[in-house]
Amino acid sequence: MFGLSELAIILIVVIAVIGMKKLPELTRSAGKATRILKAEARAAKEEEAGTAPAPKVVQGEVVPPGNGTTPPGARPAGAPDHP
Repeated sequence: MFGLSELAIILIVVIAVIGMKKLPELTRSAGKATRILKAEARAAKEEEAGTAPAPKVVQGEVVPPGNGTTPPGARPAGAPDHP
């Protein structure tokens, strides 16, 4: 009858014929998943080796609400949505 290699070839042909419309989308998704996996593996390796870049710290300031100023083009608080 059929051997394993013949069945594999038939299965690949059937999948290609049936899924012709979805095949580009599936390969694109597989490529994205591979890139994400490689990036995560590289980041884990760098973290393990201690060569990962330090996280960026962004300094900010706290602005109290209702300080009486309204940015240009913005509606003041309590203004109706429609003029």
